[in-house]
Amino acid sequence: MEILIFSVIFFIYGIVIGSFLNVVILRTPLKESLARERSHCMSCGHTLAWYDLFPLFSYLFLGGKCRYCKVHISCQYPIVEGLNGLLYAVLYLACGLSYHTLLYCLCTSALIALSFIDWRTKEIPPGFNIFIFLLGLIRLVTDIGNWSQYVIGLFAVSGFLLLLLLISRGRAMGGGDIKLMAATGLLLGWQLNIIAFLLGCVLGSIIHLTLMAVKKADRVLAFGPYLSMGVYIAMIWGEQLVSWYLSMWTFYNPPII
Repeated sequence: MEILIFSVIFFIYGIVIGSFLNVVILRTPLKESLARERSHCMSCGHTLAWYDLFPLFSYLFLGGKCRYCKVHISCQYPIVEGLNGLLYAVLYLACGLSYHTLLYCLCTSALIALSFIDWRTKEIPPGFNIFIFLLGLIRLVTDIGNWSQYVIGLFAVSGFLLLLLLISRGRAMGGGDIKLMAATGLLLGWQLNIIAFLLGCVLGSIIHLTLMAVKKADRVLAFGPYLSMGVYIAMIWGEQLVSWYLSMWTFYNPPII
């Protein structure tokens, strides 16, 4: 019963944060203020009342239309809110109730927002990487006994990507992706961050090649969403994947007696 209650709490908290994420996703690329201007309809400009802003429920109650101009509201709103709530609940179920679960939830929200923006603009705004970096500093301070794995994580993947960027003269990788891997490395530690990067590469290859074949997508891909998927998976199953790899290494390379 306790697990169910906390799962619901995490979900509700997640959809509320998801409502704010929609504002971030829409306004950040336009360089608009996130705090000064009240929420409004993107079609008619009418300022939304408080009862129009209930995450998920307002969209369902209004039938996906603006109360004032009756124009259809983008499905991005319920998708972002519901996704953020669902991923929060899954994180709780996988990691339990702890301080690093809360850090992972906040990181997940940043990953969702930057993924939507990067998908549209091919650019990761620096504020997201700074936010995740600050979460990593909190993780480092609260687990200072294992400081080395987080400091190494800061450079393990990002250093390799920076070298790749320099060799390719800026063609192989975007600077935002490198900074993202540095920030998540400080939060996750080097082992989980390597797992996250490898998963991101695999997912990016499979999904983008499929999109190129089916929807004639451009050859240039936004790597941020795939890296974000890898980071989220590593948060949940990274430790198990590392343990599995080490057990396979021991199996195929038994100790010499």
